[in-house]
Amino acid sequence: MKVVVVAGIPGSGSTTVLNKALENLDYSIVNYGDEMLEIAKLDCLVEDRDSLRKLSPNLQKQVQQNAAQSIREKSEKSNIIVDTHCTIKTPLGFLPGLPRWVLKELEPDMFVLLEADGEEILERRRNDTTRIRDSERLKDINQHQEMNRAASMAYAVLTGATVKIIENHDNRLDDAVDEIIKTLK
Repeated sequence: MKVVVVAGIPGSGSTTVLNKALENLDYSIVNYGDEMLEIAKLDCLVEDRDSLRKLSPNLQKQVQQNAAQSIREKSEKSNIIVDTHCTIKTPLGFLPGLPRWVLKELEPDMFVLLEADGEEILERRRNDTTRIRDSERLKDINQHQEMNRAASMAYAVLTGATVKIIENHDNRLDDAVDEIIKTLK
């Protein structure tokens, strides 16, 4: 079975594209952060998602590895899409969303980046009243997408997986959905 990592920065529409594409794909979606939370809860390390960040670096690393191993085990029964972040923007810079110890456990077959024009992402974020987001400039959004591209290629070097970029432009959702279906079939 396959393990495909799908990532996009907030506002790229990755969740929307994935949910619509799943209607025509034989895959299950696993959110990497949710998997980490469940494992940490089972080990009585945390009670909520925000507490994950407060674990010691060694415990965080262990939870990450265990989550990746759990996802890999799930992939023995079905094709898995791992919904995650290639990079995480922090006040101190970008962090890799998939450090080498995670990649070693996951053994992904492919990375798919869902992207949109920076202006589109900026507008989507402004119109999303369900979230409270940090204010970002167009330059910051474009930089984050560039960092995702660089990180995904580095991940591909480490794993031998391919990288596919799919554009999700406004009023073109069906095109992005068709492209991801074609890529994953």
